[in-house]
Amino acid sequence: MPARNQAAVDFLLSRRSRPAKTLIGPVPDHDTLRTLLTAAARTPDHGKLEPWRFVVLEKAALTRLSELVRDLGAARDLDEMQLTKAVNQYATAELAVAVICSPKPSEKVPEIEQVYSAGAACLALLNVALASGWGANWLSGWASHDPVFRDQGLGLAPHETIAGFIHIGTEKMAPPERPRPDLDAITTWVSE
Repeated sequence: MPARNQAAVDFLLSRRSRPAKTLIGPVPDHDTLRTLLTAAARTPDHGKLEPWRFVVLEKAALTRLSELVRDLGAARDLDEMQLTKAVNQYATAELAVAVICSPKPSEKVPEIEQVYSAGAACLALLNVALASGWGANWLSGWASHDPVFRDQGLGLAPHETIAGFIHIGTEKMAPPERPRPDLDAITTWVSE
């Protein structure tokens, strides 16, 4: 039998994202965040292309993004509830890391594998933040798919997209457990 890291297994079997709206300060300092980002950068990356990058969004940047979302949402005639939810994702946040999917030209590694790697970087950052005792949540939302938001808000290149925003902070309350998938309903065993 292989050596087992029981603490890691126990963590993964019980991990639970914390709703972003319940996260408050303090947030990780730069040194702590660098450690979290270092762990997230160890994500699977076929071809060592690094098809993702991180944009750390501190309070002033999040406030600026909330105003952009308000303007974009109003111009798109979103209903008030949708608009408020989208604005608050940024306005009430203290810290978020945008994981940017930045695929590289490659004859060997299809773009979809690079997109998966960016998603894996999101999960790695989420999990290391939670394992380090922080509250964390992975969000996206309509604005993250909006080309004007990506360009004006984050200055992304035309080929780049947002894989997710990882909100990190101190949890003010532990969320209740939620229902989990029925493993038998989503698993097929193939033995021949």
